[in-house]
Amino acid sequence: MALSSPSLLFSLCVFTLCSVTIAEIRSTQIRSDERPIIPFDEFGFTHTGLLELNVSQISLSNPSPDLDRSKLGFFLCTRDSWLHVLQQLEDGEISCALQSDLIKTIYTFNLLNKDKESFTKVYSLTDADQFTLVFANCLTKVKVSMDVKSAMYNLDGKSRRRDYLSAGKAVLPRVYFLLSLVYCGLAGLWISVLYKKRLTVFRIHFFMLAVVLLKALNLICEAEDKSYIKRTGSAHGWDVLFYIFSFLKGITLFTLIVLIGTGWSFVKPYLQDKEKKVLMIVIPLQVVANIAQVVIDESGPFGQERISWRQVFLLVDVICCCAVLFPIVWSIKNLREAARTDGKAAVNLMKLTLFRQYYVVVIFYIYFTRVVVYALETITSYEYLWTSVVAGELATLAFYVFTGYKFKPESHNPYFAIDDEEEEAAAEQLKLEDEFDL
Repeated sequence: MALSSPSLLFSLCVFTLCSVTIAEIRSTQIRSDERPIIPFDEFGFTHTGLLELNVSQISLSNPSPDLDRSKLGFFLCTRDSWLHVLQQLEDGEISCALQSDLIKTIYTFNLLNKDKESFTKVYSLTDADQFTLVFANCLTKVKVSMDVKSAMYNLDGKSRRRDYLSAGKAVLPRVYFLLSLVYCGLAGLWISVLYKKRLTVFRIHFFMLAVVLLKALNLICEAEDKSYIKRTGSAHGWDVLFYIFSFLKGITLFTLIVLIGTGWSFVKPYLQDKEKKVLMIVIPLQVVANIAQVVIDESGPFGQERISWRQVFLLVDVICCCAVLFPIVWSIKNLREAARTDGKAAVNLMKLTLFRQYYVVVIFYIYFTRVVVYALETITSYEYLWTSVVAGELATLAFYVFTGYKFKPESHNPYFAIDDEEEEAAAEQLKLEDEFDL
């Protein structure tokens, strides 16, 4: 049976739009499903890759013995090969994906013993590539029910130990652990700065310390999470801690950007009503974003809810990123107005320059971590997918360092060490300067 055009389009979207995730041991229940193509999991194999497939409770809506059960079965396929398989189906060269010579057939239901409802298959791969485990149903109006448990892993060198992390992300536990040490070092450095300049420390500086500590804890939990998955195929509860600290880190980081953007604590001791409303928008949206992230991670790369929740996550994330920019824009406008009225042109010019810099850096950080990192993940070969993670984390680290350096407590505030000539020069500059284009 050739796939219909809508089915072809759906299959193509599923294979190309779903982002790569870290595979592990997965159990999936299929109930009365008549989809022609059901993708299960995706994994980057080395030359020593293995697939363990256990399928039980198999039942068909039409149990007739005349059914051609060779048109029901599991196979492995790369994304590039799948595009060619779709073309073969469209051109009529084959009537079922299982007939293509571009796939690796794992098991077809005609091999099932009579009255048997389960099978176990161990398949060894010698071709290093990224493969997707897929079930094909090429029988018209036949619904399939089954319980599927899959485990994909690579064998390490001489030890032959199982590595359940995809080939492109096997180094992530070490990467996350090293980064957690870096953030712990930053937290220690920040504590020493706060102690040395304790007379000029504001509440926001302690909030900045909390953000760094939560980021370090988040990375430690993520390192342990991936480490357990690497060894056993299961997170053993570390994923729960990871989600908790990821949630807290996300909320505190966005809140910090809003507070710095408003100049709270070190410029003014209070928040205006409109600034409070921004926080009331950002925090609930971050709750929604974290719920969406949990559903995305736990549903696997081809979960039926994944695409919808990913759209929710992207929409919420974009709204949050836009919302945190408004307080910075308001502060810039207020400083320009104050510079013309309060007679402190040099002080306001320095503050204005600082907020402009922060505005540009926040935009760059958001753009890089949301767009550039995703582009790297899309175009990078599967065995180097860890590079997109490293790029995003290094950008985040640079943003943290910039924020701490620019807004650190100052023992000798340069705002109070300005002579008349500097004041006059600053006033002239503000007169000649065009409005800052936001």
